[in-house]
Amino acid sequence: MSASLNKLFSPFTFNGLTVPNRIAMAPMTRQFSPGEVPGADVAAYYRRRAEGGTGLIITEGTTVNDPVATMADNVPAFHGPALEGWKRVVEEVHEAGGLIAPQLWHVGTMRKAAQAPRSELPSAGPSGLLLPGKKVSEPMSKEHIQLVIDAFARGAADAQELGFDAVELHGAHGYLIDQFFWEGTNLRDDEFGGGEAVARTRFATDIIKAVRREVGNDYPLILRFSQWKQQDFTHKIAPTPDELAAFLKPLSDAGVDMFHCSTRRFWEPEFEGSDLNLAGWTKKLTGKPTMTVGSVGLSGEFIGAFAGESSEPTSIDKLLDRLDADEFDMVAVGRALLVDPEWANKIREGRSTELKPYTKEAMAQLA
Repeated sequence: MSASLNKLFSPFTFNGLTVPNRIAMAPMTRQFSPGEVPGADVAAYYRRRAEGGTGLIITEGTTVNDPVATMADNVPAFHGPALEGWKRVVEEVHEAGGLIAPQLWHVGTMRKAAQAPRSELPSAGPSGLLLPGKKVSEPMSKEHIQLVIDAFARGAADAQELGFDAVELHGAHGYLIDQFFWEGTNLRDDEFGGGEAVARTRFATDIIKAVRREVGNDYPLILRFSQWKQQDFTHKIAPTPDELAAFLKPLSDAGVDMFHCSTRRFWEPEFEGSDLNLAGWTKKLTGKPTMTVGSVGLSGEFIGAFAGESSEPTSIDKLLDRLDADEFDMVAVGRALLVDPEWANKIREGRSTELKPYTKEAMAQLA
């Protein structure tokens, strides 16, 4: 193994969990779970990534127990009959020597009610807004908010009971938790809203605290967050380092062990005057471990992939340099791992000529 790869394939420990290398599989929605239940094909899909050398697998988003948490009948749930399917996933990954965390998810007003299960029910959001100025439902009641908080906590407890090694909360990309973060979709004037970003962390911190009550302090908890939204790629919750520090502090204090910092391109600086990306700034400001993500190992970025764009394998030398400099601690790999379960082993063994390009056809199968 080359010297530049040593850090990438060195172990990393957070809250008692030692990951054998710094590579995580990024969560990617696949929609191959009919009736919201993951089957044997889904379990085999994740097992292949463990066999391929991925240090930590983070599952596709899997929805908590709220009737309007999901957007499609083939997106896996994390409650009821689906838990047996997830038990098989855990067993397969562990048999292959891997580690795995579910990503717990509520889509909020990104759900298109007419196309979703239980279509007679309106979608849920802090103020009923899909994006600033576009109302699609009534604001969530406090009773509904508490039910969702409890659902996230129950999901984390179920993950622990099923043998998952950690749990991730999806607080990014314009879905429900992120809709509470975003001033454009959270116009509430109660304890779950406010003019400053730090005030709008209440929903997330209540979830984190509820999770901690269920699983204890020794179970690894990851929070994925982003500045950008699917509804607005250029938005920033926190436009300055000071505002980012204020936003992150209550989340860190509530019990987050690692921040999974989602960007579209990992190499882009988060703020002027510094080369640090979002994960770098988050680590600097919180002192907590961070995971970077965003177009790792491929020429094009993932938003373009939704439009059918292909991407070719690219060098990860710049990524390795930043990892060596301790800018962040782990690296989440998305489409490169989606198309190639052996990506990590190929990188470790110097088999770069064998890396596969990403094409739109990859989304149509569980390779």
